[in-house]
Amino acid sequence: MAKPGQAKKRPRLGQNFLRDTSAAQRIVEALGEIGDATVIEIGPGRGALTHALAARARRLIAIELDRVLAAQLRLEFGRRQLNVEIIEGDARTVDFANLIARHPAPLLNTGVQAADAIHERATVVGNLPYYITSEILLRLLGYSDWVKTIVIMVQREVADRIAASPGSRDYGLLSATVQLFARVEKLFTLPPAAFAPSPKVHSAVLRLTIAPRLHSLKVEKDGFVDFLKLVFAQKRKTLANNLRQRYAEAPIAKALANVGLRRDSRAEQLSLEKMAAVYRIIRQSP
Repeated sequence: MAKPGQAKKRPRLGQNFLRDTSAAQRIVEALGEIGDATVIEIGPGRGALTHALAARARRLIAIELDRVLAAQLRLEFGRRQLNVEIIEGDARTVDFANLIARHPAPLLNTGVQAADAIHERATVVGNLPYYITSEILLRLLGYSDWVKTIVIMVQREVADRIAASPGSRDYGLLSATVQLFARVEKLFTLPPAAFAPSPKVHSAVLRLTIAPRLHSLKVEKDGFVDFLKLVFAQKRKTLANNLRQRYAEAPIAKALANVGLRRDSRAEQLSLEKMAAVYRIIRQSP
């Protein structure tokens, strides 16, 4: 207990460390066979997953933002685990392409370099901090050419949003964007007691198998992702009203009619197929 006048010591950076060893084993098993793989662990913390990953993976890269924890992990793994690299860095800015390919360019926010004709695709695993889950996940999806599987622990409500179907209450920009790039599986739920300190919410483990749908939907990545941000900008507004922020009335009316949508349709009601059809028609209109 803290002395009078002293603040109770709390984990830095909002960390909740996994302490359930059986849950850690299930998470590692969800990655599948990793004996010949490069695995990137985001937020290793005190190493609950790191030990099991290091024993199985050909190469393990652990990215830890906390300077003290990164130093402790280097001391623990530096001498006896030659397949482990501990990097002190922010997953929101690390260039995963250079990291995986061992390119000499700086690791921080240099953008995706042109992919070689054949290159390795990594597996990613992590306990994502609740307050930056979406930011890290969307950045990872931007490296879909370099990543094949993502297994993450997130707040249960966020997991519900990621896995939501069109027409449901939870479906929105995060759902649509993630499902544009990956197949989503909800694996299991973890209670607060699985972490130290215990958060006030349950967590869920998701597996995302990277399988971009851009080609089948006949859309280009940057343009369509930007379009999704536009149509989901204000969920209380209709699809047409959100589109009016950028497009004229005639192409909007044409797109809705051609796709068979009512004027009061909302973005969260549309499948990616219908959303892509609206996008293509509007973009092709004069």
